[in-house]
Amino acid sequence: MNGRFLGWPRLLARLSAMACAVALLGPAPSSVAQQDDDGIISSYKDRRNRGAEPEYRRNTAGDFDYYALVLSWSPTHCSGPAGADDDMQCNRQDGKRYSFIVHGLWPQYQRGWPENCNRTGSSFIPEQLIDRTLDIMPSKKLIIHEYRKHGTCSGLSPFAYFEFLRKEFSEITIPDKYNNPFESQFVAPGELVNDFLGVNPDLKRDMLAVSCGGAGNRLKEIHICLTKSGQPTACGGNENAQRMCKASAMFIPPARSSRVGAETSEARDKAMPKSPLPMPRVIPWGD
Repeated sequence: MNGRFLGWPRLLARLSAMACAVALLGPAPSSVAQQDDDGIISSYKDRRNRGAEPEYRRNTAGDFDYYALVLSWSPTHCSGPAGADDDMQCNRQDGKRYSFIVHGLWPQYQRGWPENCNRTGSSFIPEQLIDRTLDIMPSKKLIIHEYRKHGTCSGLSPFAYFEFLRKEFSEITIPDKYNNPFESQFVAPGELVNDFLGVNPDLKRDMLAVSCGGAGNRLKEIHICLTKSGQPTACGGNENAQRMCKASAMFIPPARSSRVGAETSEARDKAMPKSPLPMPRVIPWGD
């Protein structure tokens, strides 16, 4: 019988060594919470993912590092499948066409971003405010979506957010070649940045980023980075120029319209749909 337990001392020694090893390694990453230097608890996962925002910052209204004013190239949207049913922006009957429009004003972390934040006060967007904003964001759905996802994280009320957005957009000068262009263009991303820098002296190269993609590497957007008070600032890791547009040249589709101020009756006739019904016949008096 003693022979059966001759291995116990050796087994106990092994178990003791394993316990020491576990103690040195510490608890499993998935179950431990570590304290940051500022005394706020964050999960191990957040600390392990360098650059990821810790849990305590996420989706807190007003807690972000900078804004990205995102301007979309409307002709790219209108030339794609989504534009076919977008009557307000792409299929207007009044001859109005758009070039750069405001996609949104996005609160950003240096890496990552908050979204769908809870804020005090109503997030309801009055119809009058939507109508007032349609000239720079020609989509009711876009206006509502942008405030719910991004605007709530600014900490501003709907009225304050869209007034601030309008103010910042009005302070950006769009280069002439991108104002209702009549012809297609092929432009390098760096050339577009240079064009903006040439007419916006307060902007620096690290304050802008161009987005392109899809068929023919079409221009999608340009991001302009701003402080919380609206001053130009360097962009964070979200606006990585190499990631956002890898093309050496982008295709920039034209704004499909006649030039501003040059509409003739012939141009208006082409813009208006042909009625499938005959016009009323005018019979001269006395016939």
